[in-house]
Amino acid sequence: MTGETEADLTGVPATPNRRRPKAPITEIDGRKLKPATLMMGHGYDPSLSEGSLKPPIFLTSTFAFESAAAGKRHFEGVTGIRPGGAEGLVYSRFNGPNQEICEDRLSVWEEAEDALLFSSGMSAIATTLLALVQPGDVIVHSAPLYAATESLIGRILGRFGIQWLDFPAGASKVEIGAVIEKAKRLGRVALLYLESPANPTNVLVDLEAVVAQRDALFAGAEHVPPIAIDNTFLGPLWHKPIAHGADLVIYSLTKYAGGHSDLVAGGVLGSNVLINNIRLMRNTIGTILDPHSAWMLLRSLETLELRMSRAGDNAAKVCAWLRDQPQVEKIVYLGFPENERQADIYRRHCTGAGSTFSLYLKGGEAEAFAFLDALKIAKLAVSLGGTETLASHPAAMTHLSVPAERKKALAISDNMVRISIGCEDADDLIADFAQALRHIG
Repeated sequence: MTGETEADLTGVPATPNRRRPKAPITEIDGRKLKPATLMMGHGYDPSLSEGSLKPPIFLTSTFAFESAAAGKRHFEGVTGIRPGGAEGLVYSRFNGPNQEICEDRLSVWEEAEDALLFSSGMSAIATTLLALVQPGDVIVHSAPLYAATESLIGRILGRFGIQWLDFPAGASKVEIGAVIEKAKRLGRVALLYLESPANPTNVLVDLEAVVAQRDALFAGAEHVPPIAIDNTFLGPLWHKPIAHGADLVIYSLTKYAGGHSDLVAGGVLGSNVLINNIRLMRNTIGTILDPHSAWMLLRSLETLELRMSRAGDNAAKVCAWLRDQPQVEKIVYLGFPENERQADIYRRHCTGAGSTFSLYLKGGEAEAFAFLDALKIAKLAVSLGGTETLASHPAAMTHLSVPAERKKALAISDNMVRISIGCEDADDLIADFAQALRHIG
């Protein structure tokens, strides 16, 4: 039926999404606008909200339909009968203006086809895994992962017959291929899940090597496992995994994207096909972010580049000072690669070293605790990527639940301290670390 549009076939006009501008400006005179510019207004039309310069907070649970036919069409998208999600606003468990504007802006950073917001980083990870795995599947992942992610894969999904194999974060292309080949013999490989740099060891994963081995080992296969990567430590400023072959990028948006230690959120970015599947799972189990937190994220994205750049510059100065201190055994900071393998991965993948690193002190838990307890500017707290400097003890805090032998194998030792540098004055931070180090000799 040539000449007929989708609206002709359904009887419902395919009108533009009323909470978004009809034609967002992404370039001027052929010049592609940078993400830092687009964060100030992309995805939002003030004329649709009484001229408000910034998006209002839409604290509503449900939205009125223009017609019964429109409501039906929106639910066709929500339920997956028609791919792509709802074309309009339906119910706050499914979508909302604040969430969708923020999702538009998140997509900009990595030139992703689509993005989704979640109530936390772990709800983003859990929803993604639930959408992609089936009983009897195998997950291949890098190690270490954030402790809750390892627990989710190993303990919770394991109850449903999901198996897993891992390879160390710094593994070679050959080592990665060997683990994937072994996984293929165990069952259907559902996905390859990465975290780079690894939490808390700060070791980089060779994403390009993973992509190459996946493509070679599954060439012509009916199911090619997608590659998902947790990019929380470096993204979206210092690492853009989609450009290196990743299919999905996962974030704890609590960290750098939120950046003020005042919200909890997660995000997933990627191709339309994969995001549609994950969206259906999110719609079902209700892991969407609330509108107020989405609104706060919109505020934070406007200064993301400024905050991350300042923190990264500070970290470079602080780490250069720390590595020469007699109380320091070693420092694992991407700006000082431990070996040529890590240096090579860094050169190919990263545009900056980040602001989170692992500090190994001479001694053990007692020395690490003495250092942490003596800090005056840096706050003793878990998390990272905020405007303030944070320090924690992974072995006794975030990774306490990891079995002792696994912690030993992954170098999560009692003398390790994880530090996330913030936006304070770098010299003031150095003074704080100097006095704290004196407490351990």
